[in-house]
Amino acid sequence: MTYTPHGQHLIAGTRTGADESFTSTPATGEGRTVCAGNAALIDRAVQAAEEAFWSFGATDRETRAVLLETIADEIEARGADITELAMSESGLPQARLEGERGRTTGQLRMFASHIRKGDYLDRRHDAALPDRKPAPRPDLRMMQQPVGPVAVFGASNFPLAFSVAGGDTASALAAGCPVVVKGHEAHPATGEIVAEAITAAIAKCGLPAGIFSLVQGGSRDVGEALVTHPLITAAGFTGSLGAGRALYDLCAKRPEPIPFFGELGSVNPMFLLPEAVAARGAAIGTGWAGSLVMGAGQFCTNPGIAVVLASQAEAIIEGARAALEGSGAQVMLTEGIAKAYRHGTAEVAKAKGVRDVFRSECDGRAATPNLFVVSGADWLAEPILSEEVFGPLGLLVTAESEAEMLALAKSFRGQLTATLHMDDGDADLAGRLLPVLARRAGRVMANGFPTGVEVSDAMVHGGPYPASTNFGATSVGTLAIRRFLRPVCYQNIAPALLPKDLRE
Repeated sequence: MTYTPHGQHLIAGTRTGADESFTSTPATGEGRTVCAGNAALIDRAVQAAEEAFWSFGATDRETRAVLLETIADEIEARGADITELAMSESGLPQARLEGERGRTTGQLRMFASHIRKGDYLDRRHDAALPDRKPAPRPDLRMMQQPVGPVAVFGASNFPLAFSVAGGDTASALAAGCPVVVKGHEAHPATGEIVAEAITAAIAKCGLPAGIFSLVQGGSRDVGEALVTHPLITAAGFTGSLGAGRALYDLCAKRPEPIPFFGELGSVNPMFLLPEAVAARGAAIGTGWAGSLVMGAGQFCTNPGIAVVLASQAEAIIEGARAALEGSGAQVMLTEGIAKAYRHGTAEVAKAKGVRDVFRSECDGRAATPNLFVVSGADWLAEPILSEEVFGPLGLLVTAESEAEMLALAKSFRGQLTATLHMDDGDADLAGRLLPVLARRAGRVMANGFPTGVEVSDAMVHGGPYPASTNFGATSVGTLAIRRFLRPVCYQNIAPALLPKDLRE
């Protein structure tokens, strides 16, 4: 490795130390001493972002597109070092991290292409009607404008694609908003090297250094100071329901409330319809097991619950159990996540009516899969069974009839995804389920597993609460840029004074 982490913050292009520090806890290798954030550092970073906004918010789309592409180039130039650091800190395998790095640079370039087209501006023009009766109409022009400095929180489970240069940062910079990132304590060195790439790109493009800052993690006070800073105008977050809700409440209680775009928890239910199960039940069970253990189940789209008719449950159990028997222990992202997984598994196991399908034990930072089955009636009676267990745990819920399956679908809270496994003969039941699932989830899919989230124009990664805190937003896809824009109407403003994009 050619890069040696320095363990400092990066505030407006300057490496900055701090009096307090913490020691990282990597999956492999020795922990590193890292400067801890505090409210004073947050204020310094946000003040720099506010000052930079006056020029960066007014830059042309080509300037910002080139910046995004240059950030992607700088990340790729550090690719081998990024992978090595991330493997050590997260325990994730090389192939997964190289794919995630490609996703990270890919979405940066996607937003560059998106803003060049200009459609996201939603420009509208109502020409003046001076002779209209009974009153003339003024000249009205509208377009989307950046909101100001944005707070971004690094995610534990995606050290690249949902962290320092992830989708929140990419979409905010594309919109013209400076970004202040609170780095995640689980991967500070990975965050640092990516922040160095962003800082280098800003310098190459000759843009204000205050466009971007990284304040490394520390106590929860750091996050609170960030979202309550009066100059922060919006926040993006990917993480647990508890932490996300606490930050959301802080944003709402501010003297000037701001939007908090939190992607939180989801059990991502799958509905296994009769004809599909009759034709390929064991294969569906095998595929479900593979999705459950992928990445030790540490995906927000992990399909934790599957619903099937009780008379067909055994086919799913047979396929899933056989697949799980061949899976071994995997390293989890942090010791805290591993501990929470064991606790969640124990809570599910002791709930009324729950039976073991496949049980395994794990300790330390390792995770092994667990699979349970419960009747629909008992599932409805035990609210804890509808809560996310972050890790490779699955729960098969059995319905006595199609009517009960539909009732179970209606009982779910907001989800990131919902899935139908169906064949042609299931069209009638699928047609009754689809409107329910569309109301409950941000993405509804058929005959697949939701752990892959395509980065594209049409993707939605969000959903009704508690999947996310804003059902009208997405953290993946080009629509994500709308979170950091607001419409501004210009009335009777001389064309020479209008923003360039409104003169066209």
